[in-house]
Amino acid sequence: MYDLGVVHTTIDRPNPDDVAALSEFGVATVHEAMGRVGLMRPYLRPVYSGAAMCGPAVTVLLQPGDNWMLHVATEQIHEGDVVVAGCTTESTDGFFGELLATSMKARGAKGLVIDGGCRDTQELEGLDFPVFARSVHAKGTVKATLGSVNVPIVCANALVTPGDVVVADADGVVVVPKDRVKTVAEASRRREDREAEKRAEFEAGVLGLDLYEMRAPLEATGLKYVD
Repeated sequence: MYDLGVVHTTIDRPNPDDVAALSEFGVATVHEAMGRVGLMRPYLRPVYSGAAMCGPAVTVLLQPGDNWMLHVATEQIHEGDVVVAGCTTESTDGFFGELLATSMKARGAKGLVIDGGCRDTQELEGLDFPVFARSVHAKGTVKATLGSVNVPIVCANALVTPGDVVVADADGVVVVPKDRVKTVAEASRRREDREAEKRAEFEAGVLGLDLYEMRAPLEATGLKYVD
């Protein structure tokens, strides 16, 4: 059951140094390093090219066509946070635009992930305020119905609890549980180091067939080469 009409003003955030370490890696690396879990649905896309962010989540539960709780959530933002908004049911209305972005940025927000619509995309790019949204839609919203702030939510099929770290870039959005940020950052570094070694071999002309020792299993499965 959703906890409606509640704002939790205190949340646990992970160590900022661990968040900074995680921010060095892209979504694909983090997702793989974490065991191929945590991705949000791929319909969430950046509203302008080059948008990217990483930070602890201030969560928002919205009602369809109503952005009241985004204004409430803005007060709860700490420097470096990412606002993550889900909705009680599907809605593609334009919950968010330039003015709210200006307010959130002034509070120190790194960006917004929203399972809903966004507008003013050119202005958002000018502000350099990253937004990942379900849709771009000019339709406005009202301020009439209570949701909640800093409660567990589901955003684009991913569970997000307040303080979890959200990483977003051109490849999508991934959620890292706040108690796993340090270990996932370390695993991401190891993965990046391994990929650097493989990249050097590929650049030298080595084939994936040999690097990954694929030939024997392919032959065992019945693959044949015919002149």
